[in-house]
Amino acid sequence: MDYYNEELDLKIPAHVAVILDGNGRWAKAKHMPRTYGHLQGSKVVEKMLYTVDELGVKYFTVYAFSTENWKRSDEEVGTLMNILRTYLKDCVKKSMKNNVRCRVIGRRDELSDDINEAIDNLEEQTKDNTGLTFTIAINYGGRDEITRAVRKLADKVKLGELKPEDITEDLISANLDTNYMPDPDLLIRTSGEQRLSNYLPWQLAYTEFYFTDCYWPDFNKDELVKAFIKYNKRERRFGGVKED
Repeated sequence: MDYYNEELDLKIPAHVAVILDGNGRWAKAKHMPRTYGHLQGSKVVEKMLYTVDELGVKYFTVYAFSTENWKRSDEEVGTLMNILRTYLKDCVKKSMKNNVRCRVIGRRDELSDDINEAIDNLEEQTKDNTGLTFTIAINYGGRDEITRAVRKLADKVKLGELKPEDITEDLISANLDTNYMPDPDLLIRTSGEQRLSNYLPWQLAYTEFYFTDCYWPDFNKDELVKAFIKYNKRERRFGGVKED
């Protein structure tokens, strides 16, 4: 349910999902390596956590590393993994201080042992926090997530624990990585691109989309409020019709 921020005179979406795009192009425009852009982008994520919490967002989900990002250069992938290593460790103390619950979605079998240990520690340490739920998508792909969910259900059918006719949308949702949170109300993608890039395709069925030319390292509270203003002008009918 949306939260109403009286100071801004806006409804604040309960769940905001973000595709953090434009780090590399931002760095290139400054004649810096792409890796510099990713480092600055991670700092913006940290700042944005405080901002969305302050404004009343309850769930904040970011696309940090996709299943397709492995195709990038070894140097860039290595830098991204090192940034994640540092971020996951630093996030524990800051999340405990600010009552943030952290979760990670995506395939973990392709991640290094130390990153998996850092993920486990972050989730364990923050599991009882009752404030903002912050989700990081790492080695995540929407089609891969749905495939894994279907395989789980197929195994149950094979074992006689589930009948095919009993498979519902709710049951599929319950077997996705995101089963602990509501679907996003608003998706923000930075840098001017207008596609989902395999991000939460099941969950975004009725989500409002907001695209901005702003590169992620330049994204700030003012840019976020612009997105919320646009969101407030949308009429969400979820497949229904407007009543007179």
